[in-house]
Amino acid sequence: MKVTQEKLPKSQIGLEIEITPEMSKKAYDQVFQDLTRNANIPGFRKGKVPRQVLLQRFGAIRLKATALEELIQDGVKQALKQEAIAAIGNYQLRSNFEELVGQYEPGKPLTFSAAVDVQPEVQLSDYTGWNLKVEEGKYDQASVDKFLEERRKEQATLVPVEGRPAQMGDIAVVDFTGRLVTEGEEESSSPPEIPGGSATDFQVELAEGRFIGGFVDGIVGMTPGETKEIAVTFPETYAEKSLEGKPAIFTITLKEIKEKELPELNDDFAQEISDMQTLEELRANLETRFKEQAEKRTATNKEQAILDELVKHVEVDLPATLLEQEIDAMLTQTAMQMSNQGFDIKKLFTQETIPQLRDRSRPEAIERIKRTMALGEVAKRESISVEPAAVEAKVKELIEQYQERDIDPERLRAYVEEDLLKEKIVKWLEEHSTLELVPEGSLSASESETTSEESAANPPAEETPTPETETEAAVGE
Repeated sequence: MKVTQEKLPKSQIGLEIEITPEMSKKAYDQVFQDLTRNANIPGFRKGKVPRQVLLQRFGAIRLKATALEELIQDGVKQALKQEAIAAIGNYQLRSNFEELVGQYEPGKPLTFSAAVDVQPEVQLSDYTGWNLKVEEGKYDQASVDKFLEERRKEQATLVPVEGRPAQMGDIAVVDFTGRLVTEGEEESSSPPEIPGGSATDFQVELAEGRFIGGFVDGIVGMTPGETKEIAVTFPETYAEKSLEGKPAIFTITLKEIKEKELPELNDDFAQEISDMQTLEELRANLETRFKEQAEKRTATNKEQAILDELVKHVEVDLPATLLEQEIDAMLTQTAMQMSNQGFDIKKLFTQETIPQLRDRSRPEAIERIKRTMALGEVAKRESISVEPAAVEAKVKELIEQYQERDIDPERLRAYVEEDLLKEKIVKWLEEHSTLELVPEGSLSASESETTSEESAANPPAEETPTPETETEAAVGE
């Protein structure tokens, strides 16, 4: 069989394949044999239907098309084997199928064109001698006090208050009814009531950012038993789209004021919120864990800076097959995470939303593939590998950690090997570059502020060694 190769864009190889006369006749004869064996035609026993009857019953075009489908599939398969081409994904027919059917004559040669995706060539221009700035995670001594104060607020007891008006920090118990204000009818006595905009014995904390802007400020200064109308405007990004940016009036009756009585910061409090027996032990434990978090933030920032720089130096012509596979993996990852959080996946992933999700995932998928291939190219050039013993030790550790879950050892082993190899490559890149540590927040202020606030406001959890979805998939639900 004659095969001519052509290099195409997007890591494809074009194939011009000439089917031999013997192959074209054999495929056509096979179609008749299959039909003769399986066709159920009145007046004829199976296996005894004449060829002319089959032609009249099914039509010459249909029979030739059936034979041609098999010819093309077998032809591509043989061509890949003959030319030692490692294709990924399925082939794409470049010739017009209807024209091929018209040209096809059993027993005569036939030429068609197809294309297959192959692993792309990686062009990595530079991967040593970088000078990178990296934000250094710093332990803030105040983070322990902030953490403890947040836990005190969570454990606070609400105590009724009498003899004074409501003030910021209080918990107000109110009845309220909200009505939309129609433009030009501010003085109307009966504007339309907001659906779901009424409540009784509703507790609202009088603090900035609670409820709709102006609602809390309007309650401050009220006394129990007082009724008041408060004018507000729904935010432009309100959850209920029909209310975005619209003015409203809430009629509010303050029924009761409560204030938070915080528990004392002592050993009893430490035992209430932790396994520690004393406040001193709790403080020491929190300090250690916040310091570890800071170190991990620094390590994560180093890795991200290196990977971001690495991607800048790689050029790769991505085939569609790899890109679609990566998008599939990303959507699967998202679906698993949302399912674990209790979301109804069938409602979120519909025929309408999936194409949009795929389009939005495409840029990140491209970045991920380029990063993976760049890392692989560094490993190949520098002969970086992972010892099997290290892989097995990590797999054993994770199996013990997830011993109550359904584990797929092979998938887990593949993930562990990939993760450990990535660590070694990143470490090698770090050793062959200069990383300058700069103050946290100096490179990405908003992101760093969010990280710091979350660290202070939430209990510092022990980091799971394998938090990614590949591990979750490997160990099962």
